[in-house]
Amino acid sequence: MSPSITIESALKLPSGNKLPILGFGVWDSPSHITTKSCLEALKVGYRHIDTAQLYGNEAEVGEAVKQSGLPRDQLFITSKIYTPESDVQATYQKCLDSVKKIDGDNGYVDLFLIHNANVGADSCKKMWQAMEKLHGEGKFKSIGVSNHGIGHLENLKSYAKVWPPAVNQLELHPWLQQREVVEYCQKNGIVVEAYCPLVRNQKANDPTLNEIAKKHGKTTAQVLVRYCVQKGWSPLPKSDNPGRIAQNADVFGFEIGKEDMQKLDAQPQEAPLVIAVDNEDRK
Repeated sequence: MSPSITIESALKLPSGNKLPILGFGVWDSPSHITTKSCLEALKVGYRHIDTAQLYGNEAEVGEAVKQSGLPRDQLFITSKIYTPESDVQATYQKCLDSVKKIDGDNGYVDLFLIHNANVGADSCKKMWQAMEKLHGEGKFKSIGVSNHGIGHLENLKSYAKVWPPAVNQLELHPWLQQREVVEYCQKNGIVVEAYCPLVRNQKANDPTLNEIAKKHGKTTAQVLVRYCVQKGWSPLPKSDNPGRIAQNADVFGFEIGKEDMQKLDAQPQEAPLVIAVDNEDRK
């Protein structure tokens, strides 16, 4: 992947829609700060914002969309559902509530995900069927999953009308590469998104990472975001600090060399910050 890739570059989803390669995550962003942080991100060139029902800040993301003055079709908004309601119809309504919070009664969400397969196969089926209905109605332009292992994806295939899922959002960084499920996704046309790409700053003193950052005159965070881009993943860095929001987007003017990518690939695989998927589990 060459440095000619820009912040405006996108990954093509199975639905034919395009996912901006760099996303802005709002996990753990306090609701009173979320709108301001999103506006800051949009100002420096992000066009892809990733929220979730669980985060409690969908409405604040929607407010940023309104205040930005940018045409809605130039923005890409993702949200997620963590648990279903009692049946598919009630779950449909819960999903529709996200659209209303983000984009109003007549709006849409660009991408909607099942947040976590660990809620169980029956719950995932209920959510997917509700999401398929909203996808068919144009309320969800694309639908996908997060934290799904190979077994979960195979189970989804057994009943899904829409398959493959547009994306699988996973915890990904040099110390948790989840190679088996990433390879499965790439073989099956599922775009891979990377959350926690900055490892929550826990590797800021890592010698290899600092050596590469120094070589390019970049921060360790910028190297980690760029690493994801060069792996073909869509990274979702998160910050509420305006300076770091801008820095994390400034990753398109340099390229990590092959040897340094290999050094990052060779990092020991560690316990997840959030979730490492179980590729055998289908439940």
